[in-house]
Amino acid sequence: MFIEKDNNMNNFWIQCVIKALSYAGVFYDIITFPVYFLIQRPWARRNRSQRVKAKPISSDSTQITYRTTDPPREMHLKMVQADIDTLEKVLKYIAETHKDKNCLGTRQVLSEEDELQPNGRMFKKYKMGEYTWRSYVDVEKEACNFGYGIRKLGVQPKDNVVIFSETRAEWMIAAHGLFKHSCSIVTIYATLGDEGIIHGVNETEVSTVITSHELMPKLKCILDKLPKVSTIIYFEDQLVKTDLKGFERIRTFSYSDVIEQGIKNPIAPVPPTKNDVAIIMYTSGSTGIPKGVLITHNNCISTLKCFCDVVDIFTDDVLLGFLPLAHVFELLAESVGLLTGVPIGYSSPNTLIDSSTKIMKGTKGDASVLRPTCITAVPLILDRICKGITDKVNKGSPLQKAMFRYSYDYKCKWDRRGYDSPIADYFVFRKINRLLGGKIRLIISGGAPLSAETHEQIRLCLCVEVCQGYGLTETTAASCVMERYDMSYARVGAPSSMVDLRLVNWEEGNYRVTNKPYPQGEIVIGSESVAAGYYKNSELTKENFFEENGRRWFKTGDVGEMHADGVLKIIDRKKDLVKLQAGEYVSLGRVEAEMKTCPIVENICVYCDPSKHYCVALVVPNEKMLFEMAENLNIHNLSFEKLCSSPIIEKKVARELFEHAKKCKLEKFEIPAVITLCKETWTTEGGYVTAAFKIKRKVIQERYKEEIKRMYAS
Repeated sequence: MFIEKDNNMNNFWIQCVIKALSYAGVFYDIITFPVYFLIQRPWARRNRSQRVKAKPISSDSTQITYRTTDPPREMHLKMVQADIDTLEKVLKYIAETHKDKNCLGTRQVLSEEDELQPNGRMFKKYKMGEYTWRSYVDVEKEACNFGYGIRKLGVQPKDNVVIFSETRAEWMIAAHGLFKHSCSIVTIYATLGDEGIIHGVNETEVSTVITSHELMPKLKCILDKLPKVSTIIYFEDQLVKTDLKGFERIRTFSYSDVIEQGIKNPIAPVPPTKNDVAIIMYTSGSTGIPKGVLITHNNCISTLKCFCDVVDIFTDDVLLGFLPLAHVFELLAESVGLLTGVPIGYSSPNTLIDSSTKIMKGTKGDASVLRPTCITAVPLILDRICKGITDKVNKGSPLQKAMFRYSYDYKCKWDRRGYDSPIADYFVFRKINRLLGGKIRLIISGGAPLSAETHEQIRLCLCVEVCQGYGLTETTAASCVMERYDMSYARVGAPSSMVDLRLVNWEEGNYRVTNKPYPQGEIVIGSESVAAGYYKNSELTKENFFEENGRRWFKTGDVGEMHADGVLKIIDRKKDLVKLQAGEYVSLGRVEAEMKTCPIVENICVYCDPSKHYCVALVVPNEKMLFEMAENLNIHNLSFEKLCSSPIIEKKVARELFEHAKKCKLEKFEIPAVITLCKETWTTEGGYVTAAFKIKRKVIQERYKEEIKRMYAS
């Protein structure tokens, strides 16, 4: 953690308090050590962390292939015994197995009211109720009725149907209703820009789009550019009737209308085979126009088996779902919850915690009401949580900061030895865990590499296990997952149970399997979870996918190194590697990941001109931190935009980034020599980041090309 040092931090009395606390800690450790040693059995935890999790099955001087050492677990075997090879069979199985247990939960919105803010402005806020639940039997029945209803509206087996909506229970039910009739769902992120939506809808030639009340205005604006769309089905809002003006040329039906049609017009389902396409999942488009990935039912089932073999599920678990279901990671993580009988309560970023933007004062956020034990997340969200914790600590008194720093270091010291620290958790960190309901035990992170600093801070401050995974849309999210006993950071786990992981020499980047101390190379994944290819793009499919000995493989473009215990670390990406004038290689993604952990940075894009000997950076500063920095520099009454233009502020931010980069052990040539502070926040709506929060490097570089020229000219 990066806790600010205060001028009073060296205050004699604060030093005395911390010294007394240290002596008390030593005394406490001596008294409790034998008890903790016997109860917590740290040697067992260390042994499990250090055990070999994957071994080479073949190798030569150009490549090496690894496979897990672990056998399949109980749920994997049950799926094999029950002959579950499609997502349609998954829903049948869970309805028969879990019956009347809570399955999918939706929070009631009682009203939307004006609330006066401290600054005098009036904001609309939600008054929220409790969660209402559908049982597993209810979900199966509703999916059947939705499937019947959509067939009555003219959708035929094998048709493509777009789902363009935020994450919610109806999203999952509609998808399973379509699976029952061998339809392929086309998933499009709710935050995707107009161009990406138009591309996905038109390329798949769909006539039916399923959306939500909230997204109907967005769809209306582009309807003229969707000539083949003839039917729109929308999920209703709990409070407001949907305005259908502007949709006169097409048919519109509410979700309830479709369910009602299905109840009145049952029709024989047309179950899919395992090789049928279940999902055409559009990538988030970080490198250009989103690509449609053809994911079969067999791909999904293979990934479910992988996840079930590594994630420990308990009978009292509750999962909070709020990441986009249009992302394969979230869709299949929730599907594991369904398989294992875990209730899933849905949320949104606007209502997640008590301080979320749409939560009325006196009303609890979704996490406080649901009290989940498990949650999925992406690194950007975890980075923001870390910055929020650091920001709150830095606002405390010098004594509070010193005590928090001592508690954090104390817990960190014992955690690395394999011990829990119940006394520190009880008095300090339990309060932070309450932000997410107080019962969180597991956070599963995916979508991008998680920095070691964020990983450690989340794990220690929230008192949770953080399991990082690695996968791509093209591998149906399955490749590697950390196991819960792994005590390391910045690694993504061993190859999953259904996966062969290969490292292949990449000579240009000097990554070879013969490198010491660990083999390095481009990561190539071979598995039943590897997708069929790209929709209507045979050339790109041939370039990235191949068959070998009856197994399908995908070239990821990521570079990794395999440690002695069979655990993978992502160290680079081929497209992100730039060679500077003097011959040094800069990994843009790695530098950005480290710099994002600096409190002043909201987002960052590093740029390298190969003809130059240094790199530069475009930085979106954290607005709150920027104003605090200005106050400390005696700069007052300037807007955020003017602060971004201030040479004094820019110089100060550059200095902070330099100091932070040194702490992160970046090489001098990797540290941006010149920066520009960007006044515009990079959002998905603006087209600067993907729906998975990855920056669109080409878009940003084109938008700020004059600023980049200026930085190199300086």
